[in-house]
Amino acid sequence: MPAYGTEDIRNIALVGHGGSGKTMIAEALLHGSGAIEELGSLERGSTVCDFEPEEKARQHSLASAVVGFDFEGKHVNIIDTPGYPDFLGRTLPMLSAVETAAVVIDARSGIQITTRRLMEAAARRGMCRMIVINKIDAPDIDLDALMEEIREAFGSECLPINLPAQGRGGVVDCFFDPGAGDTEFSSVEEARTAIVDQVVEMDEELMELYLEEGEDIGADRLHDAFTLALRDGHLIPVCFTSATSEVGVQELLNVLARVMPNPAEGNPIGFANGEDDEDAGVALDPEGAVVGHVFKVAIDPFVGKLSAFRIHQGTVTKDSQLYVDDERKPFKVGHLFRLQGREHEEIDKGVPGDICAVAKIDEINFNSVLHAEQDRDLHIRGLELPEPMFGLAIEAKTRGDEQKISDTLSKLVAEDPSFKVEQNAALKETVIRGIGDLHLRMMLERMKERYNVEVETRPPKIPYRESITAKAEGHHRHKKQTGGAGQFGEVYLRVEPLERGSGFEFVDNVVGGVIPSQFIPAVEKGIRQMLEQGAIAGYQMEDIRVSVYDGKHHSVDSKEIAFVQAGKKAFVDAVQKARPIVLEPVVDIDITVPQENMGDIAGDLSGKRGRVGGTNAVGGGMVTVSGQVPLAELETFQSDLKSVTGGAGTYAMQFSHYDPVPRPVQDKLVADFNPNLDDD
Repeated sequence: MPAYGTEDIRNIALVGHGGSGKTMIAEALLHGSGAIEELGSLERGSTVCDFEPEEKARQHSLASAVVGFDFEGKHVNIIDTPGYPDFLGRTLPMLSAVETAAVVIDARSGIQITTRRLMEAAARRGMCRMIVINKIDAPDIDLDALMEEIREAFGSECLPINLPAQGRGGVVDCFFDPGAGDTEFSSVEEARTAIVDQVVEMDEELMELYLEEGEDIGADRLHDAFTLALRDGHLIPVCFTSATSEVGVQELLNVLARVMPNPAEGNPIGFANGEDDEDAGVALDPEGAVVGHVFKVAIDPFVGKLSAFRIHQGTVTKDSQLYVDDERKPFKVGHLFRLQGREHEEIDKGVPGDICAVAKIDEINFNSVLHAEQDRDLHIRGLELPEPMFGLAIEAKTRGDEQKISDTLSKLVAEDPSFKVEQNAALKETVIRGIGDLHLRMMLERMKERYNVEVETRPPKIPYRESITAKAEGHHRHKKQTGGAGQFGEVYLRVEPLERGSGFEFVDNVVGGVIPSQFIPAVEKGIRQMLEQGAIAGYQMEDIRVSVYDGKHHSVDSKEIAFVQAGKKAFVDAVQKARPIVLEPVVDIDITVPQENMGDIAGDLSGKRGRVGGTNAVGGGMVTVSGQVPLAELETFQSDLKSVTGGAGTYAMQFSHYDPVPRPVQDKLVADFNPNLDDD
């Protein structure tokens, strides 16, 4: 049973670019707090957070891991997250479980593309942020210049709370109990003045005391204003460490325990009721009805589905009865766990703000809300996930493995919210989609190594869409005699384009019963079938309003199938007159390459009908080229990039929008399509 309350909890997500040292910082914090006896090593595969075989082999985090420790009367939950762009879909959900994002920057590499993305994502969520500069004892680095780069990129509110000592064998406290000694740059007095100046701006009484009396205000007196500054993004404290040599680790522990916000002090995560998105009023009340959010699901070989959740309201105990989303039947919490990497420690209860886990509850999925009150439809607001655009079509390597593949894919989808599986019955194609090439390669390796499933892969067909650009009317009379009862249905309808992203609207404007009300759903059914099948090129249609305004029926021969067929063909008739277009997905792309390859890559993007939006130096002689390009042009980009950069280039992409394809492309797609308008 926890010996702490909500006010004693600190929840921190370690985020940042791959290779910045997040896993070793988590390891050093565990060791420095006494939670583990020996500091683990990436090379030996002995860290608490990187426990999967694939992670040990690559010496990189591929999934998020939760660990915890006690320090100075506080319980600190740490979430170690992957840093490579391909695994952002596994990192971003972790922000919903914590108050503070600790952005880790490699002192050697500086600010990299994922660092910027995660800093921006945390800011959009209104999270408290801090920066941890790691590997400060590496040779040939300029920490003063790096600090200036950080302030230029993320604002003047980024201020050191400690400084690297001369020689970088330790750090000097600038806030709690300013230490003596030479620092790598700046002075302790200057750093403390800067951070106190920033904090007192949040409290008029403190400001007056500070300005008029020049009183040296202690850290404890500044605590509330410090928290407000963190919540408002008015202060982003910067710490210096070297995790592998444990330089600055005790000082970092002190910062986490003493000034990072507890769950009651951070900006709350918003919950809403039902489809109307009404505020649910969830509060950190230990006596309230339980509300928890599932931010991570893992398929554990020993305990099955393991669901990690953050408690936002109420107290969860063994034998608690909880509902999952809008399920009508509750489940019983038979076992409640605290996570420590791979290990699961059974506990008696979890308090508001804490992170716990339950096992073997199949109804729980990623992003589920667990709650104690029946008939509540709760969901969490503002959870951002990158759209998986990189795809591979797969098929069984061994005949008869289809069901085994399906079961395996279901497990992988449950664990990874940015991994999707699409079944295209018309094209007889199964497509897996992820954030990038590395993401999908890892999933294929996991299928083989963990589940003994192998598949053949090939590039998938591009997920084009269809739409219209003008209003038009369509009509069809379906009449069929088969010797007995016939079929009759006649439909007049109108189509018109909607704004991008609007989807589909169906409007019933029939008056006078010319189409009886019981057949209107059949008309809509036929239209929706064509929306899925495509009317001109065989791709899903979107951003269309269809208004049915007239028709005819027969008292004997009219039946549902007749109006399904009439709706289908009237819709196709209207679309053909409405200046139809085929749309292609366009992605935002960030390509990181050696500086000498920048011109080649920019030229290649232009040749792929892409647009270069800008470039940004990211340190280490590397530069990131950002732009937009049609997804169809990226089929061979991975191999092209490898060839141009000698394997040194990487890229990440995410869906941006749909644009019309060039006319020659549309003409070919239309010519190749043979619509199926036969009777059901």
